[in-house]
Amino acid sequence: MRLQQGQVWQRGEEYLQIVQVERLSVQYKARKRLNRKEGTHHTVTKKEFCRLLKTAELMPPAAVSSLPEKE
Repeated sequence: MRLQQGQVWQRGEEYLQIVQVERLSVQYKARKRLNRKEGTHHTVTKKEFCRLLKTAELMPPAAVSSLPEKE
């Protein structure tokens, strides 16, 4: 699995959206609700991010794009 910008992963009741993927680091936004804009930004190494994803599930792009955006 390749990490790509815009991917959304569900980890328990939290959603992790990849904002930017660089050679050695990943910037992501953690949210409690997927259809809300609010969340916290984090920057971690790729290794740390992959450890987070061990217990996460990739959300299908169709499911993510069909949600209405709320403020």
